[in-house]
Amino acid sequence: MSAVPEDTMPTNPPSAAEATRMYREVRESAGAIARQLEANRAVVGELAALLRRERPRLVATGARGSSDNAATFAKYLIETRLGVTTTSAAPSVQSIYAARPELDGALFLAISQSGKSPDLVAQATAARRAGARVVAMVNVVDSPLAAAADVVVPLHAGPELSVAATKSYLCSLSALLQLAAEWGEDAHLRDALARVPDALDAGWNEDWSALVDGLADARNLFVVGRGFGLSAAQEVALKFKETCGLHAEAFSAAEVQHGPMTLVDRGFPVLFFAQHDDSFDSTIAVAERFRERDARVWVAAPGGGDLRFAAITDPACAPLLAVHRCYGAINALALRRGRDPDAPPHLRKVTETR
Repeated sequence: MSAVPEDTMPTNPPSAAEATRMYREVRESAGAIARQLEANRAVVGELAALLRRERPRLVATGARGSSDNAATFAKYLIETRLGVTTTSAAPSVQSIYAARPELDGALFLAISQSGKSPDLVAQATAARRAGARVVAMVNVVDSPLAAAADVVVPLHAGPELSVAATKSYLCSLSALLQLAAEWGEDAHLRDALARVPDALDAGWNEDWSALVDGLADARNLFVVGRGFGLSAAQEVALKFKETCGLHAEAFSAAEVQHGPMTLVDRGFPVLFFAQHDDSFDSTIAVAERFRERDARVWVAAPGGGDLRFAAITDPACAPLLAVHRCYGAINALALRRGRDPDAPPHLRKVTETR
């Protein structure tokens, strides 16, 4: 008896959650990152060697939306691993106020999926004229932003059709990690990053249904992280708003203990992101303070916590793994709340701010 051809064998139809573009694009992230790390080996290596020879006096970042959340990650990564002060520069300083920055000897790092926002292009152009070396981490390599840069580091995320940016954010983090590893000649980070694609796939089936169930009828949410984890908190809060219609706000585990803590009482949902570095104990201590107030608390941590994601040897990689798994839960929650995560109301894929 001949075997049934593989392409005619019955397959299980995808679930509603698996049928969304958001779901498919998140699941494509591991492969995209693996391809990116290989494809960018030469350009990132050359850029890193240049930055070692001509060390920038500071790094300024330019970005919007999810890319700006990646820029938060860049700040903690570059300052802790490379010792270079890193600050977020507001695009409107150039696009609205036409101010002239003083960036001689600086690295200007622009991060974007589309590379089409006029204000970000104007900012990069002004930075280059002001003496900065402009590096664009961008998914669309023939975009105006790429044309305005001295060096282009392609994100290699591939087409991203869902309005909610997911794999382009994750590919931004991996591009930043690769740059930091090569710039700092950090073999430990380089090796950890090489394991990220497999870790993403390995951690995908971790059970986050408790978060989906707990937020099904929620109206407000705090998302909290510290250090590297602050970027994860910012990105996840944005996605809860965009796709689920849930008013979610991101805070540092240090800042949330000031005014925001007064809003938290019995049943108020708070999601924490933690990684195993010097911020871990203080972040968990804040989570326990919220539990004492009878808040509904979830802690997402590598290999443990209320919500698990894959553990990896370098804590700088943790936010990438955490957000990847959380995207799956957010996709499921959006559908649970009767929303289409691929087409949030009033939003477009490319926002051309000026």
